[in-house]
Amino acid sequence: MEALFTWLEPRWFPVLVILAVVWLGRHFGGVVIDRLVRRAIRSTKFNDLSTDDIKKRQDTLISLFRVIWQVILTVVASFMLFEILFPQINLAPIFASAGIIGVAIGFGAQSLIKDFLTGIFIITENQYRVGDVVDLQGATGTVERITIRSTVLRDADGSVHYIPNGSIIHVVNKTMGFSKVNFTLAVNPETNVEELSEVINNVGNKLAKDEAWKDKILLAPQFVGISTFSDVKLEVTIVGTTQPSDQWSVTGELRRRLLRAFKRHNIELA
Repeated sequence: MEALFTWLEPRWFPVLVILAVVWLGRHFGGVVIDRLVRRAIRSTKFNDLSTDDIKKRQDTLISLFRVIWQVILTVVASFMLFEILFPQINLAPIFASAGIIGVAIGFGAQSLIKDFLTGIFIITENQYRVGDVVDLQGATGTVERITIRSTVLRDADGSVHYIPNGSIIHVVNKTMGFSKVNFTLAVNPETNVEELSEVINNVGNKLAKDEAWKDKILLAPQFVGISTFSDVKLEVTIVGTTQPSDQWSVTGELRRRLLRAFKRHNIELA
């Protein structure tokens, strides 16, 4: 024990200083990254984005840059601590031999490099952001986190999906810029189409003017036409435009109001 104290005595202070600098660097570095990214994304370059889109992009970039900053701090601090604790060990020969080993390991790490590069392209091209609802390789859910290696989704059941960025070939973003209300209704084939379209349009217009819903709706849901018809049913299509991610709640409320309106006008569902 005495030997350990003797060994630590000249080293404990610089070690504590480095650890303190790392802790402060992580905290204040995160604050600086947060402010710089939010200020940059609010620039005129992104005036075509909605407020919600801007926030999603800010959160995504902040998350990425914080991870990169923490990795840099950890690597630099590790080397400094190693030199303080083990000054008699020369790291140069270790790095030289590690270079040879690294070439061999590199062949096995190609997938990691692919994940990293794909992650960079996903973020810089703004394919999706934290908070978006996306379909990636058959997994659909809300983006909870984007790292330089993987994308984390949470689906409607609450399950979490970890998808390596390098495996992502096709992206379906359901909440980029705006979203669509788009569904069909089947009614009795004897229904008067003119009356049906008038009822649907009136309900859609009233919903778009409702104080509780008007901020979510960009274009009022409207009757757009007959999709199919037969002896047993007449299917019509209803389309509207909403803010990103609001299409599901608007669709649910619209269906509820249409059901009440159909009962008042004696329109039968098929």
